[in-house]
Amino acid sequence: MTSTVNYLWSQEDILGQGATASVYKARNKKTGELVAVKVFNNMSYVRSYEVQMREFEMLRKLNHVNIVKLFAVEEMHMNSKQKVLVMEYCSGGSLLNLLEEPENAFGLPETEFLIVLQCVVSGMNHLRQNSMVHRDIKPGNIMRLLGEDGLSVYKLTDFGAARELEDDEKFVSIYGTEEYLHPDMYERAVLRKPQQKSYGVTVDLWSIGVTFYHAATGSLPFVPYGGPRRNKQIMYKITTQKPPGAIAGTQRVEDGHIEWSYELPISCQLSTGLKAQLVPVLANILEADQEKCWGFDQFFAETTGILDRVPVHVFSLQQASKHTIYIHHYNTASIFFEEVFRQTQVSPEQQQFLFHGHPLLLDPTMKVMSFPPTIPDRPIFLMSRELQKTVGVLYREPETPAVPPRFDVVADFSFTKSIVGIIHQYLRIAQSLLKCQELLLNGFYSFFENVRQECSTVVNKINIMNMKLTACLKTEEKLVRLGQSAGDYKTPERADHLEHKKKLHLIQEHLPLYVESVRDLQARLEQMKQEWSKHSDVWARDRTTQKIDVLLGKITSVYQQYRKDRITGKLLYNDEQIHKFEKINLTAHIKKVKCLFRDDCVHTYKNALVTVSSWSSTLNDIRKRLKDLSCSLHKVIDNLQSCEEHQSQALDRALLGAQQNVLCAEAPGGLKDRDQMIARINRLREEMEVVARELQRNNNIIEGFGALNNSPGV
Repeated sequence: MTSTVNYLWSQEDILGQGATASVYKARNKKTGELVAVKVFNNMSYVRSYEVQMREFEMLRKLNHVNIVKLFAVEEMHMNSKQKVLVMEYCSGGSLLNLLEEPENAFGLPETEFLIVLQCVVSGMNHLRQNSMVHRDIKPGNIMRLLGEDGLSVYKLTDFGAARELEDDEKFVSIYGTEEYLHPDMYERAVLRKPQQKSYGVTVDLWSIGVTFYHAATGSLPFVPYGGPRRNKQIMYKITTQKPPGAIAGTQRVEDGHIEWSYELPISCQLSTGLKAQLVPVLANILEADQEKCWGFDQFFAETTGILDRVPVHVFSLQQASKHTIYIHHYNTASIFFEEVFRQTQVSPEQQQFLFHGHPLLLDPTMKVMSFPPTIPDRPIFLMSRELQKTVGVLYREPETPAVPPRFDVVADFSFTKSIVGIIHQYLRIAQSLLKCQELLLNGFYSFFENVRQECSTVVNKINIMNMKLTACLKTEEKLVRLGQSAGDYKTPERADHLEHKKKLHLIQEHLPLYVESVRDLQARLEQMKQEWSKHSDVWARDRTTQKIDVLLGKITSVYQQYRKDRITGKLLYNDEQIHKFEKINLTAHIKKVKCLFRDDCVHTYKNALVTVSSWSSTLNDIRKRLKDLSCSLHKVIDNLQSCEEHQSQALDRALLGAQQNVLCAEAPGGLKDRDQMIARINRLREEMEVVARELQRNNNIIEGFGALNNSPGV
């Protein structure tokens, strides 16, 4: 045990080790509180006293939730010259520890990456507000603490290389870790080339860019053949010859060309929406030319802009693809439509949305803050009014390295560690494909129901047309009788009457055809719903991901055993045989995972895509036919309105004729049977009033038709 006046620790509880110091987990002697102590070794005293004291002074000036707190500076017992920094203990280890866990071999989940982004940006902003440059930003110097809510909090640590530096100041001393070093510093520190360059605050931005890329992908952005530590000249070449806009460069074969990348890899867990926001930041801080690199002001503005956006989860139903739209809460729906278009290529005019099974009507002026809350499992479903090509989940099956042919505890451990990460990736992709099928089933069920409702709306329209037609035909018969009774049947008017009567009979012939057409569409919908039920049963019975998860557990057990074997080094004969048997089992497990993934998971998923592509085509055809039917019904109502206007005019003429006949009957010298004539004319007038009331009812029917036209749907 080792101690200071107030703290005690064991040298076995080491948390980290560097060139000039080691960090241990320690306890307060009185309270038992856990802390971290940084103990400096003899190498640290080779530095000047000013440099030795710099870290103490830096930490004393800083006070921020994303910077590890300094509690005290104490002296070791029996050695007053040996200083100890007593700091905040971060139970989650470092970001590097997290990235070295096999499940993060392809980068952090999106939610965790955003926490890293927020914490690092916030911590660095505090440093710049205090005119400090860190000079050794890397995942190993970003500590992780689990908050009371279970979420991670990341904190910058190790300020041994930090110093005060204004934006326009330069320094010439070299600090840092070579994979994260700015190329100008790398040239001098690693390649040992003499130079007269000075360095500004933007060297921290380069290190942050490499760190963010590492956290997002699980890999370093610049990788020569054989690795950065083995091929330093190519490493320098990659970083200094990087084309504008490139964020990564890899040399896959010895003396081979460098493959430049301008996007984050498909294998990482970040959404397309977040990638689109992050890539420009990486491209502009991973800039070797210090004059072209962004300054901290622009870096903070752009990253804060990302962090201030809210994610809206969208699932493009016909394309079978998931999207996350990062947008400011104060933006309007019209801007949201444009962002959706950028990711899906579905134009705003063609976009329709469903949420919780119901149409989601988004007014272009509506603010995003008024949108319903979404999560990946409960997105807004996007539908296009036009047929869309099925895209599906974009993924790349992981490549598995060859099994080491010979017994070698070190090589076998390294292999199993990479395999565990790869099987985690297989499992993630399988889960993503299965989740896509679930969203497709949920979305298309809602789609079917909404199209069914559209069919019902058209049926209601046809029923209203039938009511209207029946009323018009009855009115027509009464008007004919009234006209005959009134003696109002002149030749031009009779011809006009026959034309409208012909229209009514044509409508009478066509309406049953419309009904038959809608019934045909409803039958097709019912057939698709039966297919939906079959696919739903298949999806519910799918256990592929569970099987892969079980195999992952077995492979992880082998990895844990091989880790122990590596620590042991030289194995006894029996242990060596067990080690070899486990390698055989490991090979079998890997093969099973691949078979499950390809033959079950991917096969089922592709069948689902074929089915939903057929559904999309059929639904698109149904909706077009419903639209055509709706247009035809509009023509019908126009014709019915025309007939009704004719009937109304005929009624007006008949009423006028009746009034004239009454006047004639009442005039001196009128007809002999005046009383009978007046009675007959009054009865005629009463019948006309009945017809007028029926015409009014017809108008009410038309208003009902208008209300249907204004309802969502066709």
